[in-house]
Amino acid sequence: MEIPVYLFTGFLESGKTTFIQEALEGDDFNAGERTLLLLCEEGEEEYNKSRFFGVNVFIEMVDDEEDLTVQRLRELQMKHKVERVIIEYNGMWSLDTIYRNMPDEWVTYQEMFFADAATFLTYNQNMRQLVYDKLKSAEMVVFNRCERGFDKMEFHKIVRSINRKSQILYEYARDEVEMDDIQDPLPFDLNAPLIEIADNAYAEWYRDINEEQDKYDGKILTVKGRCALGGGLPEDKFVFGRHVMTCCVEDIQFAGLVCKWDGASTLEHGSWITVTARVKVEEDETYGEVGPVLYCSAVAPAEEADPEVAQF
Repeated sequence: MEIPVYLFTGFLESGKTTFIQEALEGDDFNAGERTLLLLCEEGEEEYNKSRFFGVNVFIEMVDDEEDLTVQRLRELQMKHKVERVIIEYNGMWSLDTIYRNMPDEWVTYQEMFFADAATFLTYNQNMRQLVYDKLKSAEMVVFNRCERGFDKMEFHKIVRSINRKSQILYEYARDEVEMDDIQDPLPFDLNAPLIEIADNAYAEWYRDINEEQDKYDGKILTVKGRCALGGGLPEDKFVFGRHVMTCCVEDIQFAGLVCKWDGASTLEHGSWITVTARVKVEEDETYGEVGPVLYCSAVAPAEEADPEVAQF
């Protein structure tokens, strides 16, 4: 049986408890399902079970991250015969811990991130890796305790540098919420006959072409990066890409696409090149995945990109 999981993340005093409390007071969200409310931190706010609409809510506390094991979670599931799970997650714990240890039948239905607008920028400045961890997969981001007229752009940019798809909300007071409607133009002209990707736009281009690959199908572009040979690729193919840093030095990784070019075998592994290529979205024969493949019409030696490691 599939058990829905609603995951609420954020740092202390970010408004998670208040949101969950109000949600459980309504019959539209709490119509009597046997619900495990898993608390991974203790804040100043406490739950008032007497105000819950449904009475089948079972609160359990997990004090230590290492206690989030498959065995422990399944024990709680069986103990309360739960039909769904709500998790108030500890902002200082890695999201990978809960996702790695969820029982197979637990399926995330929604992941929301909450932040106090008055403290979020400080958290981002001092604990960037933790902020990235919580934003990377959030479907909705809620900035609460906002002041009218505040500058939303910095908040918007931080979220969009990590997650292009999440919905962003700004809450000024209860039932006074504004949706983020800031448009994010790409740093290149997608409608140009030849799309030119600048060195400092590589990371955003790479993410966009993977997230919305169909809009690139048939487009011609020119971009600079490194070539990688081998890995079981045929002689007329190579991997083209650059090292990308999303959050910090520890998460730098090579982000590349498969290229097809008759002269691939003449390239030097790891060398910098500029490719001009037509994009075709198709299933790659080597890796068996559908995605963008670059069909190169020209490949030329290039100077090292500036910056060498692409960043969002």
